[in-house]
Amino acid sequence: MFLKGKSAIVTGSTSGIGLAYAKALAAEGAAVMINGFGDTDAIETERAELAAVSGAKALYDPADMTKPDQIAAMVARCHDELGGPDIVINNAGIQHVAPIDEFPIDKWDAIIAINLSSTFHAVRAAVPHMKAKKWGRIINTASAHSLVASPNKTAYVAAKHGVAGMTKALALEVATHGITANCISPGYVWTPLVENQIPDTMKARGLTREQVMNDVLLAAQPTKEFVTPEQVAALALFLCRDDAKAITGANLSVDGGWTAA
Repeated sequence: MFLKGKSAIVTGSTSGIGLAYAKALAAEGAAVMINGFGDTDAIETERAELAAVSGAKALYDPADMTKPDQIAAMVARCHDELGGPDIVINNAGIQHVAPIDEFPIDKWDAIIAINLSSTFHAVRAAVPHMKAKKWGRIINTASAHSLVASPNKTAYVAAKHGVAGMTKALALEVATHGITANCISPGYVWTPLVENQIPDTMKARGLTREQVMNDVLLAAQPTKEFVTPEQVAALALFLCRDDAKAITGANLSVDGGWTAA
């Protein structure tokens, strides 16, 4: 358990990739704070399982990722109750699919707030604690859409390109403090976020569910397979190792070859 004695915050971690991150960190002994929305009983079950696996504390914080004050309070609570945070994985995200001339302004604002600005607010609050310990790992979940674009996803593509750029700038700022900053760019991972955008894509493109899955989603990935949350989490775990301390400012693709073309 190479993360015993370390603490981590994972935003958007009550399901999907975020929960896979939390489970991977807990399996290596980290005290983990999860965050996100969902059924209260289900979240408590997840929290208890993380604590049992890690042998350390596990907490849930319901911070709203559109609220900078709540994000800062979450980081402060992690510091007070778990120490650190030594590791911050920014993973909270939402999606909306529509042509730009029909794209609701409130959806644009929410996607930018949750997918991009929340990363800034979490890192801004956490970096002083990492500097004090001269060790830290910041991992931002970007997307293949941080490197390429798809139609009808202007807000998401803009936010993910922003995450990639922010990560590069951050890596340069903290390079001499024992802190690394990287982003992971998954392709299509079978998660609620992907599943829930299928109806909107069906409407926007006039396709059936099967056509969206095979001709839109998996068409982008040469492997013709969805990436798994566990595959993404395995890379994040490696980035937390001392073996990875020279990897910083990188945008690491886990996309079945999507962005190789």
